[in-house]
Amino acid sequence: METLNTMTYERTGRVARITLNRPARGNGITLELPRELAACVERANLDPEVHVIALSGNGSGFCGGYDLVESAETMLDPARLSTVPTGSPIDPLVTMENHRPDGVWDPMVDYAMMSRNVRGFMSLFHSDKPTLCKVHGFCVAGGTDMALCSDLLVIADDAKIGYPPARVWGSPTTSVWAYRIGIEKAKRLLFTGDCLSGKEAREWGLAIESAPPDKLDERFEILVARVARMPVNQLMMMKLLVNQTITGQGLAGTQVLGTVFDGITRHTKEGYAFQQRAAEAGFRQAVRERDEPFGDFGLSSFKG
Repeated sequence: METLNTMTYERTGRVARITLNRPARGNGITLELPRELAACVERANLDPEVHVIALSGNGSGFCGGYDLVESAETMLDPARLSTVPTGSPIDPLVTMENHRPDGVWDPMVDYAMMSRNVRGFMSLFHSDKPTLCKVHGFCVAGGTDMALCSDLLVIADDAKIGYPPARVWGSPTTSVWAYRIGIEKAKRLLFTGDCLSGKEAREWGLAIESAPPDKLDERFEILVARVARMPVNQLMMMKLLVNQTITGQGLAGTQVLGTVFDGITRHTKEGYAFQQRAAEAGFRQAVRERDEPFGDFGLSSFKG
């Protein structure tokens, strides 16, 4: 297997462990990450010793979403654009030019890029073997694509999970929210971009279990070990059986729509304004200004 740059892979007994490993960047998603994820999942599926795949993140949180700091700040700055190195996660010749407000937007450029990312995330869903995800700290924006494409989610009580880009500059491309928690709860979160605490995520049915931070590893490992005891053939049949319920409801078509919408969100009046603000003040400041009025953390903390 080629050298991994965004994650690590190891097998311990019957468990294949995939760990997102860019902690200095909040395990932010690059174009490389979904491809490495799919390769790791395939490696586990081809290993007859592996019964279950355990996904987690290194550092202070699971995943803070797409690593957009450089791209958002660079898009409207020709001087910075010229400094982007060839082969970086940002494509200066295609992706950047396609996001210029004074140019012609080709939606299929966006779709070609993001649909490949969706296939990488969905490798967790389509994996022959069960995929269990452990979330601590934060799991927001694109990070939820990995967590929610996994079969089972165990989360820390104090973790933060949600999709704030629903407010501007994003649409959930894997589009699994309604399938995980139902249309009413999905609308509640996506109409506001609000996040849930880990404890709320369990109460809403988004996670199978939550635990105090100091007990998270223990609870996750107990579940992983119980799944790993099962014969691989039984695990594969049970997963195929249950997944048919979702695929039969039209998930593939929903994901096409969600991926196209994701490109559209970056080319609305509000999307261009957000992009301009990121170029002027920095991406983190633009996100802070977008999210501060909502007083984010968990639903129980909202005052209005």
